[in-house]
Amino acid sequence: MPRRWTIEEENQKRRELIELYINQNKTIGDIGKLLGIAEQTVFERLKRFNIPTCPERKPHYLNRKTSELNFPDFSDDFAEFVGIILGDGHIGTGQIWIYFDSIMEKEYVDYVKKLLKSLFKVSPGIRQRTNQNTIELFISSVDLINYLRSKGLFNSNKVKSQVDVPSWLFNKDSYLKSFLRGFFDTDGSIYLLKFGVQMSFSNCSIPLLRSTRRILLKLGYYPSNVSNYKLYLTRKPDLYRYIKEIGMNNPHHLERAKKFGII
Repeated sequence: MPRRWTIEEENQKRRELIELYINQNKTIGDIGKLLGIAEQTVFERLKRFNIPTCPERKPHYLNRKTSELNFPDFSDDFAEFVGIILGDGHIGTGQIWIYFDSIMEKEYVDYVKKLLKSLFKVSPGIRQRTNQNTIELFISSVDLINYLRSKGLFNSNKVKSQVDVPSWLFNKDSYLKSFLRGFFDTDGSIYLLKFGVQMSFSNCSIPLLRSTRRILLKLGYYPSNVSNYKLYLTRKPDLYRYIKEIGMNNPHHLERAKKFGII
């Protein structure tokens, strides 16, 4: 009969499972292989330590429901999704993730959740990391990942790969405007300067910022050059026109735009 674990050993085992199952999002099968134990043993330990099982968060979960997924064609909504995913999203090997500030962006989470449901016909999963003030939306499907790759989005580290916008966005001005809306809603900010108001786009991918500048120029705006991973709109006519023609779906940004008098 195996000896009982000490309290210290139990705490260590619990931390190990939380790291693998919750933080690294590994499946029970993956954990069993890593630890050299049976899947049933992993499941029993999860129950023993009161770690809730969440198969809907695991890679390939929705592959069992591929027929439920919709694979949208090019559209304004899809272009806005591209802006969102390139702003505060991540495309992994089996899941897409979008991250939000749980304090300032609760209302925007609801908007994006509806957008994802409209595009892909499945409700995204949701998870809140209270210790990090972060809310995460996710959809698990390798088929969806492959589809997004075919549309110019890649499952890789955005910063390391220095990602860029898909070329099809330039087929229509409405696509460009929708992309800008999604990108600014996630990676943009609006604030008061000593002599006026400024909007900025921030991202660690230089090609993405340069293409954003190209888009703004094509639409008749006067953006700054890319500097320190930022791009700015400062002219008052540009700000008023941006609000009128492109707009914002993130209530936090809208509130600040009203506060600074550009709406």
